[in-house]
Amino acid sequence: MRWSGQTLEGDSVQERTRALVGMAGLVRSVRTPEFQDVTFHEVLAKSALNRVPAASSMPFSWTVNPYRGCSHACVYCFARSTHRYLDFDAGADFDQQVVVKVNVAEVLRTELGRRSWTREEVALGTNTDPYQRAEGRYRLMPGIISALADSGTPLSILTKGTLLRRDLPQLEQAAGRVPVDLSMSIAIFDEALQKAVEPGTPSTAARLATVRAAADAGFAVTVFLMPILPWLTDSDAQLDAALSRIAEAGAAHVVHGALHLRPGAKEWFLAWVEREHPHLAAGYRRFYAHASYAPAGYRRDLGRRVAALLPRHALRSTEDVDQPEHRARARTRALAPAAQELSGQGALF
Repeated sequence: MRWSGQTLEGDSVQERTRALVGMAGLVRSVRTPEFQDVTFHEVLAKSALNRVPAASSMPFSWTVNPYRGCSHACVYCFARSTHRYLDFDAGADFDQQVVVKVNVAEVLRTELGRRSWTREEVALGTNTDPYQRAEGRYRLMPGIISALADSGTPLSILTKGTLLRRDLPQLEQAAGRVPVDLSMSIAIFDEALQKAVEPGTPSTAARLATVRAAADAGFAVTVFLMPILPWLTDSDAQLDAALSRIAEAGAAHVVHGALHLRPGAKEWFLAWVEREHPHLAAGYRRFYAHASYAPAGYRRDLGRRVAALLPRHALRSTEDVDQPEHRARARTRALAPAAQELSGQGALF
């Protein structure tokens, strides 16, 4: 279960690990031939529930993230900068130094059992993917799902991982007790580009098959068609083909939005563009050198084009809420006199 016999040896490696992770809860660091170049740092977490900041535009108030760092290695991942809090870098370390909260289910169950818990929705997959490949070994999600359902807490899951199918029977049972929302992130429908941009993820076809399995199990599945990459995945023909395949897989709803690049992700992605698509480098610098979001005009045009395509595929849709306009409205609400004072961790990880 915990990769017995694969613990890293050597004082220099152990000293570097402790210096980088900087966590009193570090149990050990593990490497295995199944995950080339990836080190898993097993830690004992003191808390599982994270409070979402008041100014966030996210439609949920609490998150749980059993992993930090992600072997999906998506070059655009917005969460890369969070690895710096552990003294890791936001580039290769984010892909290769994965923190595993081995006791997260037990800690979560304790927190959900407190009299102060009001059973607000808990979101999974907001920072790093709970169904990344390591979940096949650590099996943290069944305990998390059980703790949430047993406490009467609604939950939502956003993933790129086809390992979600393993837990569909348990999620069906949970949905008989609490609201359960399932979402699959599928940004790229060209196989070669998908392997280049998201090298550690399951294929697009495998993710669509997972959407179909979840839909057949009775879930109204949402597909996150995002990030849409300027000049790489944003033509009308590409968008139409993507929506067609999403609809054929049985999805009920689509969330769409243009690429945004926060510090950490920005440097990593722009270096990738310069290396892999140098003819697009000037355009990406023009869009993102001084901003995290694509220009407002581009985003409006993209939204109009997606909206025009949706009726033929009978899909409901929502634009990405993590955009400047939505964030500004959220900040206004948070500063209103009637806004509730929030406590707990102000982070999505």
